[in-house]
Amino acid sequence: MEILIDGDTLETASDFHRAFAFALGIESFYGENLHALWDVLSASIERPVTLTWKRSDKSKQALGADFDAIVDVLRRVELQDEKFGWADRFSFALE
Repeated sequence: MEILIDGDTLETASDFHRAFAFALGIESFYGENLHALWDVLSASIERPVTLTWKRSDKSKQALGADFDAIVDVLRRVELQDEKFGWADRFSFALE
């Protein structure tokens, strides 16, 4: 599965969460917060999963500390999958 996030459309952390939920078709039950992001990515989605965040530099400027917090969750999920030794993993790219 591939998830594409377009940084041109994000001005707030809520925008990121809405785009993420929409990409997965889980808008009706996604909690739109970092805990929900962790829950979905760490345990609720079938691997392999690649999240590509286009124009992430623009998002970093717009979201500030929220950008760093989101990326931290993405890194932790990536490290968890690596630690578990899974062949099919979550990965992400900031472009």
